[in-house]
Amino acid sequence: MNQKVSIVSTGSFLPEKILTNADLQKLVDTSNEWILERTGIKERHVISNGEATSDLAVKAAQNALTQANLSSEALDLIIVGTVTPDQLVTSTACYVQNKLGARQIAAFDVSAACTGFIYSLTVGRQFVMGGNHRNALVIGAESLTTVTNYTDRNTCILFGDGAGAVILQPGDHGHEILYTSLFSDGSGSEMMSRPSGGSKMPNTVETIQNRLQYLQLRGREVFKFAVIKMVQLVKDSLSKTNLSMKDVALIIPHQVNMRILEAAAEKLEFPMDRIVINIERVGNTSAASIPIALDEAARKGMMKKGDIIIMVAFGGGLTWGSAVIRW
Repeated sequence: MNQKVSIVSTGSFLPEKILTNADLQKLVDTSNEWILERTGIKERHVISNGEATSDLAVKAAQNALTQANLSSEALDLIIVGTVTPDQLVTSTACYVQNKLGARQIAAFDVSAACTGFIYSLTVGRQFVMGGNHRNALVIGAESLTTVTNYTDRNTCILFGDGAGAVILQPGDHGHEILYTSLFSDGSGSEMMSRPSGGSKMPNTVETIQNRLQYLQLRGREVFKFAVIKMVQLVKDSLSKTNLSMKDVALIIPHQVNMRILEAAAEKLEFPMDRIVINIERVGNTSAASIPIALDEAARKGMMKKGDIIIMVAFGGGLTWGSAVIRW
């Protein structure tokens, strides 16, 4: 029998190393003013040599476990949303399971780019709703700086590393998930891509010389897509839950670009001070973006009991999705 599912705790982690706009000025033809005007980003966190996505995920997970007063042995499901796995064969979730010392449980990755956390949350919710899993760990974790082209001033200014996590349990004793939605459109797959490194185009000397192993974006198309989808997702979420904009306490969006968030907020006629934004400090962390922002908002006491929170994401695939939570 289907049952209610709630987020009972959150956690996040950002690497210690910081890459500022001033640092980027030494790498490419850019300036702090140019970056701020176009993105709203001042700095982003970067993993150190020897660190991997699973290390970030584990630290975020440990923070969520501590908040929930759970041991890793209590977990019976681990899902990691990421497009920067430790390696292509073994899932990052398996590394997380091992490093946490969790039991031999289901652990797998979800690849949906910047919508990865919403996809993972939806999958985790379905597992718990089915009644066979009581403690599901859902993580969004990325090491995007490892696939960033630091000779391309249009993309290298955007990305940062980090991880965010939530623990799901059955019932409504936590922050109940009221609704989630997932969408995709593969016809737009070239809008955001990493051309080489997969079966279609294995890495070769030539692909590496041409820097095809790095992320590529079509900026203007991404801007238009993200604004449209953020507005559509919020309106769809409200319609499906019989709510209106006046019921929404906060929107937690994927931290993609300040100008995109401002444009969407204007179309929604929603005040910017009720949109959770941390892009200035962390940049675009893809699947880690929303759970990091959620954890920071929770720890700052930005949500009170009964508040309606809408989380919206959009990214490569193309993919987009939303989640509505009653805090």
